[in-house]
Amino acid sequence: MDKKSTSVGKYVAVARALMWLTELAISVAAPLMLFVYGAIWLRNKYGLGVWVVLAGAALGLYSAFMALKASFTAMGLLNKPKPDSDKPNFNSHD
Repeated sequence: MDKKSTSVGKYVAVARALMWLTELAISVAAPLMLFVYGAIWLRNKYGLGVWVVLAGAALGLYSAFMALKASFTAMGLLNKPKPDSDKPNFNSHD
């Protein structure tokens, strides 16, 4: 039974990694695509120049970078070791 529980644990770890990877890909690609698509729509709708598309691409890259940074920060917070419960804290009154 011990071998079965470790094999299930591997599947859970793989599923968790795939979930993080999917979330990361969506959170990085979606803002870039939306800003560029919106800039192209503005250019076509109002007859603006190419500068609108460049501005949209710049905003999309910035927001994609910030989403990437936030995802890496969140992953780093999850991997931090938990503090020991034996250590005294603010609420311990002996």
